[in-house]
Amino acid sequence: MSFSYDGSKYNGYQKQPDAKTIQDEIEKVLKKINSNNDVSLVASGRTDAGVHAYSQHAHFDLVNELDCAKLRNSMNSLLPKDIYVKAIAIVDDDFHARFNVKAKEYIYKINMGNYNPIEKDYIYQYNKRLDIPEMSRALKYLEGTHDFRAFVKIDEEKNDYVRTIVNTNLIRDSKNVNLITISILGTGFMRYMVRNIVGTLIEIGEGKYKSEDIIKIMEQKDRKNAGACAPACGLYLKDVYY
Repeated sequence: MSFSYDGSKYNGYQKQPDAKTIQDEIEKVLKKINSNNDVSLVASGRTDAGVHAYSQHAHFDLVNELDCAKLRNSMNSLLPKDIYVKAIAIVDDDFHARFNVKAKEYIYKINMGNYNPIEKDYIYQYNKRLDIPEMSRALKYLEGTHDFRAFVKIDEEKNDYVRTIVNTNLIRDSKNVNLITISILGTGFMRYMVRNIVGTLIEIGEGKYKSEDIIKIMEQKDRKNAGACAPACGLYLKDVYY
């Protein structure tokens, strides 16, 4: 199943006690459809509070086999309007929405122009000029296989911090030159990794660092040397590739 959501009113994707989450909303709907039997939704990964998705993917099992088109329509009629099921397909028993992922693409949107209250939950309202060429150069240094420990949540201990960034882009909107979109395609991401990278790129755009300093930040492997974590509102899971 592929689905999109507006994460601004949710406490992230993953189900939590006493919190409104994307997973919980979808599982409640699936339970109704599944003859009141619980359904466990397994996604490609979790997104944090306030983060959005154009195309998240997940798998689940139902007691009875249902027509995919009818199931999709039934789910969309019951789900809140800020969650939408795009497509449903039957997959092999050995398919796993998380472990079979080959790559993910995230994008991050920044407004350098005047503050826009209507878009505050969907585009980071930075509202100042940034050095776009310098940020673009820094972004390209991230491509390849590196230890990204400097961009991970400071208290998160992992056995492996090595990830591969396949491609990056910084795009300036042709109709609105104040809107920029940072795109990062990689084989895997850690919690807050993209937001910490964006926060570092912003500080490079402010002139606090030069583009090549991002190489030194990665080599030092210390979260304290990277930029502040960028707000969740500008982050989108664009797609998941299998």
